[in-house]
Amino acid sequence: MREDGKIDYVEMPGGDLPATKSFYQTAFGWRFVDYGPSYAAFEDGGLDGGFDADPATGVKKPLVVLFAHDLEAMEARVKAAGGVISVPIFSFPGGRRFHFRDPAGNELAVFAEA
Repeated sequence: MREDGKIDYVEMPGGDLPATKSFYQTAFGWRFVDYGPSYAAFEDGGLDGGFDADPATGVKKPLVVLFAHDLEAMEARVKAAGGVISVPIFSFPGGRRFHFRDPAGNELAVFAEA
């Protein structure tokens, strides 16, 4: 069961997405679900995640994604704790999320299902 504030997903840069998918499928048996030409979600990696190959919006390094039942409430908690919102709440297929930086400068995201 998904819980508030727990690691739920990890996004990584996709680069050459077909080659990246082929590598992880061949080496580790991961399965993929494509969400357009530049994004593929993976399963069977021990934790769900995805590869984003869009040069305009894709992550530049791994991005840890936390879960929230109430995205606005979690955003308020992050701000109150001293986090800085780096990407405001936005929608995508399957849900909504925002990104923030912690006091050490790490960027994370928080996701809520649609």
